[in-house]
Amino acid sequence: MKKIRLSPKERALEKALVSGEYRPVSRSEFQGIADAIVRRKKDAVLNMRVNRQDLAGLKQKARRLGVPYQSFISELLHHFAA
Repeated sequence: MKKIRLSPKERALEKALVSGEYRPVSRSEFQGIADAIVRRKKDAVLNMRVNRQDLAGLKQKARRLGVPYQSFISELLHHFAA
């Protein structure tokens, strides 16, 4: 039988699963999560000009949070539009 090689991320997920970090959820909680994912689907394109220093600041904050800057900006827009 061929041995399967897991990536570091896959090994981390397997370790978390075995150690009990994940828990089962109810059907209603699962549906709530699935609905939230659908609502977050990005289906529109936005092109805009911004101040260079503002963009640099947003990129720096996104880097500190460890997220892509476009995702960070999208989350900011979502937060203020809701």
